[in-house]
Amino acid sequence: MPRARLASLDAGYEATVRAGLESVGFFSRVPAGGTVLLKPNLTFPVYRPGVMTSFECLRAVTTCLRDRGYEVIIAESDGGGYNRFSMDAVFEGLGIPALAAATGARMMNLTYTEPARLTVNVGWRQVTVRIPRLLLEGVDAFVSLPVPKIHMNTLVSLSIKNQWGCIQEPGDRLRLHPYFAEVMYQVNRRLPLAHAVIDGTYGLNRSGPLGGDPVRLDWILVADDLVAADRLACRLLRIDVEDVAYLRHFRRRGWWCEESEIALEGRLEDFQREPFYLVREWTDMPGVACFNNSALAWLGYHSPVAGLAHRMLYLFRKPFYDYDAERRKMGEREARPPDGPAGR
Repeated sequence: MPRARLASLDAGYEATVRAGLESVGFFSRVPAGGTVLLKPNLTFPVYRPGVMTSFECLRAVTTCLRDRGYEVIIAESDGGGYNRFSMDAVFEGLGIPALAAATGARMMNLTYTEPARLTVNVGWRQVTVRIPRLLLEGVDAFVSLPVPKIHMNTLVSLSIKNQWGCIQEPGDRLRLHPYFAEVMYQVNRRLPLAHAVIDGTYGLNRSGPLGGDPVRLDWILVADDLVAADRLACRLLRIDVEDVAYLRHFRRRGWWCEESEIALEGRLEDFQREPFYLVREWTDMPGVACFNNSALAWLGYHSPVAGLAHRMLYLFRKPFYDYDAERRKMGEREARPPDGPAGR
């Protein structure tokens, strides 16, 4: 029976997070002194409400766990997909090095850690997925800290999809897009004692994951089951679970229960606001097509014409961020010695 707690932020982040983790049994399930990996959603070079996990939520979870004696790792991989950006620079910009120093936590860019290779069967294909070996062998528990947002390709981005960022290389994520649901099933089922802390400070409506309309929500949802967390979050956003393809896939694979079996503390009705919805522009459709077709994914991201195709698209669509500036930062990152500040 999955357990979850939904509460407003009236009592503040730390009290709300602490009560949520206590309610779902985190402190009894995860041994004292164990190592916990926190995976925020840091999917943009600088903070945007509704797009990224808030610093306040991340600080509250980090502080709560450190106060209880847990070893904490704050971890994320380089982002950006085709237009890559350095997670080290994002960490610096958000103040995460100072948070780590103040609390005794560690931060880690997962892109540069030792990989484990998972073989995933998708129909008649086998695909290889590289994720950090640390996730499988080096931590006692995992906490996904997403934001509730609309996503152009998957309709919603919540606690399950947040682990897409655990695939270490952005280029691999593009290659694996057509196999998203099964890859996420295989990755998430291997996580040790996985919990969700969904940061509902803001949600993102209409579009996503990088653009859209931020909506102030002011709630925190904590759960000891990632599928249950996403199902409840969909209810909060007034999204029909049947419309979310990856959740239908998880149900077919057996990671499911009756909704009545989810032990929820708090009332969904008290936190439901405007319905969330997806609107696509015509410039979004090439990305959607590549997401759903392996041949188009190769053509759009890895073929000799991929660069030209993107330049043509940018004639009509404004870039989400300064791609050239982020490439320069990536070059600076690669030029650093191995024991530089990207470390542990």
